[in-house]
Amino acid sequence: MTNGLHDPQTRGFASDNYAGAHPEVLEALGRANGGHQPSYGADVYTARLAELLVDHFGAGVQGFGVFNGTGANVVGLQAMTPRWGSVITAASAHIHTDEAGAPERVAGLKLLTVPTGDGKLRPDDLERFPVDPTDVHHPLPAVVSITQSTEYGTLYTPDELAALTERAHRLGLTVHVDGARIANAAASLGVPLRAISTDVGVDVLSLGGTKNGVLFGEIVLVINPDAVDGIDYLRKLNMQLASKMRFLSAQFVALLDDDLWLRSAARANAMATSLRNGLQQRLDAGTISGVGFSQPTQANTILATLPDGAADRLRQHFAFYDWDRAAREVRWVCSFDTTESDVDQFLAAITTELG
Repeated sequence: MTNGLHDPQTRGFASDNYAGAHPEVLEALGRANGGHQPSYGADVYTARLAELLVDHFGAGVQGFGVFNGTGANVVGLQAMTPRWGSVITAASAHIHTDEAGAPERVAGLKLLTVPTGDGKLRPDDLERFPVDPTDVHHPLPAVVSITQSTEYGTLYTPDELAALTERAHRLGLTVHVDGARIANAAASLGVPLRAISTDVGVDVLSLGGTKNGVLFGEIVLVINPDAVDGIDYLRKLNMQLASKMRFLSAQFVALLDDDLWLRSAARANAMATSLRNGLQQRLDAGTISGVGFSQPTQANTILATLPDGAADRLRQHFAFYDWDRAAREVRWVCSFDTTESDVDQFLAAITTELG
């Protein structure tokens, strides 16, 4: 049965951005819709969100709602970086590969990239770019930006994050986390959100919601207010200040007030694990052949390799993207609404194609 434009039963493995809004989020939007509330964040929902952010991340944190992930990264990094400064990040980072140059062209900063095999920076990687304020010929490193979970679906443990932030701070650098999928990371690690942000020395976090059931919106979470300057103005200047902020805030209230963020992320992670295990079982039994795994499956993303031409044939049944077409590497992502039936049907299609 369709709704006139698409079949609401259709699901794939292309991206958690493909999923709709969580029903509880839609209900929260409906409750927020009645009557009038002050605009630009002076509403009761934004006030409640501020309380919940303190509950989850600790005293003194401030949240600045924005429209999308690129907006969160641009506003956060711009507030952290002087005009002559630069940002150290992995070569695979979303801010480098998938934001159309916005951090450099809009935020006006320079990215210094480090090649990695798994999307993760290590403390020694920060030593590649000497911090020398007397050398005016090179962009001055100011910020380290990492992604959690990474673009490869890998995770930083709390200990790894603590070591990285400690080295960064010792070098005079602040630390930004692109947390588009930080909920998936926390769910997989079995830790609260603050354990991989506030407690390990992160200064600013782009707190993701869209990939975890929110209709629209992310939050620039300032954990260390000394790490930013002018963020109120920069949010407006970058066209990221919502006039009807209550609707953005109400969604995050729904996520954080009753641990919906955790339930949704854990579901997506579990489905990715189920898909990975199902494939491995078929490989071990000889039911299928030709599937390889290029990264560990630690959250809700699987990176796999397929025989030549198999990806295009499978895409006739389920949507997903190539990660590295030359290497025949694909990416499969599970969402909060991925079901066991979806996984079983996808496994059946792979078995038919590669059996």
